[in-house]
Amino acid sequence: MAADISSMITLPCGVTVKNRIAKAPMTEGLADSMNRATERHVTLYRKWAEGGAGILVTGNVQVDRRFLERPGNVVIDKNGGLEELRAFAAAGTVNNTLLFMQIGHAGRQTPRRVNPRPVAPSEISMTLPDSMFAAPRALTSDEVEDVVKRFIHVATVAKETGFSGVQIHAAHGYLISEFLSPLANQREDKWGGSLENRARLLREVVQGIRSAVGKGYPISVKLNSSDFQKGGFSHEDCLQVVKWLEEDTVDLLEISGGNYENPAMMVGARGADEIRSTTVAREAYFMGYAKNIRNATSIPLMVTGGFRSRNAMDVALEEGDVDIIGIGRPLCVDTDAPNQLLSDADSAAIAYEQQIKPPKAGLGWFCLNIIRIADGLEPDRNMTGDAAMAAYLENEEKTASALERRVI
Repeated sequence: MAADISSMITLPCGVTVKNRIAKAPMTEGLADSMNRATERHVTLYRKWAEGGAGILVTGNVQVDRRFLERPGNVVIDKNGGLEELRAFAAAGTVNNTLLFMQIGHAGRQTPRRVNPRPVAPSEISMTLPDSMFAAPRALTSDEVEDVVKRFIHVATVAKETGFSGVQIHAAHGYLISEFLSPLANQREDKWGGSLENRARLLREVVQGIRSAVGKGYPISVKLNSSDFQKGGFSHEDCLQVVKWLEEDTVDLLEISGGNYENPAMMVGARGADEIRSTTVAREAYFMGYAKNIRNATSIPLMVTGGFRSRNAMDVALEEGDVDIIGIGRPLCVDTDAPNQLLSDADSAAIAYEQQIKPPKAGLGWFCLNIIRIADGLEPDRNMTGDAAMAAYLENEEKTASALERRVI
């Protein structure tokens, strides 16, 4: 029987998802000065849970307060906040919704303002002009082992505080993705060199989390289909890593691509092979790669990036190359977009990015609307791109200043 977005799906661990729509992970920046969850997370995630998605994946929850994706990240690192996490989880699991905590480490993509000396597999700086990211130092082998322990600890806390599952962030140029890349990882120890060694950090994290949380708790991985950089983590590398992840009992694989140096996750990408539906080809960034990955694994696949119409979503599910549809930016404005899609076969989520001028202001525009919803306000659909970026930068400055005054 062909699946559509209203179909239930049971993950390999035995947990059932009520439908095939997932809120994709998006950065929130709502933590307090000690990087703990707040009432704003509760407000925001209750709205998203009431909106109808089967799965909500949080934005980056970091394993180390020294290395953040942005100042307002939630972190689980001896900073308390367990009751706040329980409230967060309770809000995000109303309406029979599954809430997955995305767990990450920013690595060399830690902003200079957060830490002027980030860490990475090797001492290789990012190839960005006027970079907001400082030159990294290489982690010692003992420090890499500590990173593994931190991921396992955070996953254990996620389970204990009521989150339905976890997602390991191994994409977009953050630390685990850096280890996978031969451009960023030029180590000569057991953590570098061959693909097997470069994937060791990811696999030890997955295996350690599985041992800690048990067989019945969902573990997801967000993985690049490719870094889209010459000499970087390739699609062929991805296919092999996916096979290893199936051996390691991963329950859901979210397919993405790119990093800050080549942000395919923001601007879209296409697989080299043909995509059978022109409707899907027009909307979904990574479906060409998902088709190849489907041939390599039986792990349920989630594809995020570009999907807007229910028709394209249903066609992709019917063709069998994807199992769950990830939606991101529309939910920054229309928190009930999943319910709208589920209730009308001819519906589509609004592509707000098409109205933002200049387009580069999109980050600020969507982030500001997330903050508005978290503050109990209506989203501002008429906000200009310039006004959004100005307000976003002001918010980041305020959050960063509070971060600098804390004591770790």
